[in-house]
Amino acid sequence: MDKNWIKLLRREIRRSGTSLKAAVNHFLRLGLMQSGKQQQKRFIVHPRPLGLPAGLSYDDVEKLVETLEGAGHK
Repeated sequence: MDKNWIKLLRREIRRSGTSLKAAVNHFLRLGLMQSGKQQQKRFIVHPRPLGLPAGLSYDDVEKLVETLEGAGHK
């Protein structure tokens, strides 16, 4: 445990008068309950046109690669 967590935990034990075990269990329970309630932001993909040069098409990929990279691409 980090020193700052130990300090906060000791402060809470003194304040509440509970045992170390009870305080740790309490805060673990709170943290775990809270983590299940967090809603994640939806991941949205925004498509963009790829902008192939005029005269090229994805219909014949082998021809496209040969045109873009040359005959020695293999």
